[in-house]
Amino acid sequence: MAAPSPDESLLFSDLGPRKVVADFSGGTLSSDGGALFLRQIDASLGLTRTLASCFNDQRDQRFVDHTMAQLLAQRIYAVGLGYEDLNDHTELRRDPLLATACDKPDPLGQDRFNRQDRGIALASPSTLNRLELSNNKATPAHKLPHDPAKVEACLLTMGVRCLPKHAKEIVLDLDSMGHLLHGLQEGRHYNDYYGDYCYLPLYIVAGDVVLWAQLRTSDKDGADGVVPALEKIVAAIRRRCKEVRIIVRGDSGFCRDEIMTWCEGQPEIYYCLGLGKNPVLLKNLAPALVTARMRACLCGAPSVREFAEFEYRTQTSWSRARRVVGKAEVLAGDDNPRFIVTNLSAQGFKADADRQRFTTARLYEEFYCARGEMENVLKQQVLDLEADKLSTHYMASNQLRLWLAAFAYMLLERVRALGCHGTELARATAGSIRLKLLKVAARVTVSVRRVYIQLSSAYPRQDLFRLCHARLMRLALADG
Repeated sequence: MAAPSPDESLLFSDLGPRKVVADFSGGTLSSDGGALFLRQIDASLGLTRTLASCFNDQRDQRFVDHTMAQLLAQRIYAVGLGYEDLNDHTELRRDPLLATACDKPDPLGQDRFNRQDRGIALASPSTLNRLELSNNKATPAHKLPHDPAKVEACLLTMGVRCLPKHAKEIVLDLDSMGHLLHGLQEGRHYNDYYGDYCYLPLYIVAGDVVLWAQLRTSDKDGADGVVPALEKIVAAIRRRCKEVRIIVRGDSGFCRDEIMTWCEGQPEIYYCLGLGKNPVLLKNLAPALVTARMRACLCGAPSVREFAEFEYRTQTSWSRARRVVGKAEVLAGDDNPRFIVTNLSAQGFKADADRQRFTTARLYEEFYCARGEMENVLKQQVLDLEADKLSTHYMASNQLRLWLAAFAYMLLERVRALGCHGTELARATAGSIRLKLLKVAARVTVSVRRVYIQLSSAYPRQDLFRLCHARLMRLALADG
């Protein structure tokens, strides 16, 4: 069967007496009109400009079509827009709106050095692939190595800039995720907990802001590398927020004496960590469990909770006794005991208006359980930004991919925080921001004097789009 002509009309089922006809004569169109918001936030943060300085561009600049900042913007914006695969750029590189967002002087690509590339403004998948692999391949084509320490510091610096400058308290949430592998990647290791071969990246988040994304092999303890990471993060936060109180929060996988001892040795550093149960802890919680069972029998409630507080020290692994809060919960006749350990005082802090926030029940239910919000941030990394798509062979390039996904999330989070506060998208996920604000049909017309972008007249959230635009432009004027 012969292939249809590109100019041939496409006929669909009739709409009553009307024919339904489609063709590809609509002009230069894009489905990502909101990509300009990513560009605006990037300009305010200076993200891709700063990130570009972490790379050593060894190319002969006389023959370069794409600057380092443009390559990084293309890759990061595409991830934010839902194009996480390099193969997506085979067609995406022709998008004039993305080219405009990436600061290409000619969004139509007529200024390309090689004649055969003219009409295609952005970089190809192979060029972006060489960017990711340059730390592992020493060939004439791989001339864009990066300094991992500088990229790590860039994420931390940019993340800390997103925190309130006059914050009195910052909570750092710790978590690790099992990113499954489907090949023979470097550092591949079977992890019994996840039941498969995976990496075990460490994430540290402050509120909705990702400060740390460290790729690790899964043969290590879940708390491996936390103290060195905290040392860098706390120093960066203290440079911005001089007198801030910092609380480290995590599940029982981070309940390690090394972490707790480090926090106890620092000024204004506290921790609240999950603690795995054992016979000694259960014995201390036994009276509260008995009370909870009696209440459950008397009132017939599906769930009854009692709390107890006591000092506890392990036989060998802890260097000192610490405050432990136990939750004695009875669910449908079954016991569900849980424990946390902390150096937060039940009397709270003198300067706080609420001195009762760290009493037993509130410490567990209101403070510790709030760490679930951090898990929602990590779900966005995987579900919305495909941060677990670590399919290159090398650890270094997979770490770079993890960082690029974190930078893409940062741009989307800033669009939400700065442009959408007080609106229906104030607490939206990165995927919802993309779908409802960035995915806007647009016609792009390029002339000598301007790039004219005509957004869809049928777009249902025009008022929200205009509000977000006004807020981000005011931010740009303030930065200027």
